[in-house]
Amino acid sequence: HNTHMATLVERTTRFTILVKLKGKDTLSVVHALRKKIKKLPLFLRHSLTWDRGMELALHKQLSIDTPIRIYFC
Repeated sequence: HNTHMATLVERTTRFTILVKLKGKDTLSVVHALRKKIKKLPLFLRHSLTWDRGMELALHKQLSIDTPIRIYFC
C-alpha cells in the first residue's frame, strides 16, 4: 500500500513534524496540514514555504483557515 507523508520543518531550529496523509490529493494534504498547524504553538506559526506540487493547489484555503503566511520556493 502507498503511504503518504508531509513534513513540516522549522527553518531555524530544524524541528521536524511528520504529518500522515490519507492521500496525496490537495484536499487530503490541506486538511492534514491545517489540523497539525492549529496544534502548533503560536510562535511556530509565522510562515510556510511550499514547493509547486499540485497537492498544494488549495494553499489559499489553508491561509484562510490558519494564521500563517504561505510562500512558494
